[in-house]
Amino acid sequence: MDLTMLAKALAIAIGGVAPALAIGKIGAKAMESIGRNPESTGKILVPMLLVSAFAEAIAIYSLIIAFSIN
Repeated sequence: MDLTMLAKALAIAIGGVAPALAIGKIGAKAMESIGRNPESTGKILVPMLLVSAFAEAIAIYSLIIAFSIN
């Protein structure tokens, strides 16, 4: 029982840290590029949102894996 809870906690922790770092880096780089070239806001916004959604999907996958551990 205790090892199962540890496995679930590790799945959530490891699966949540990487997407959090990725989304932070995505936002920082997007703001940096918009700061350098403000006219590119429209071209940067959609890819930034898509990549953020993909990074967030990884966190959701880790949540599903944590729920499936018995």
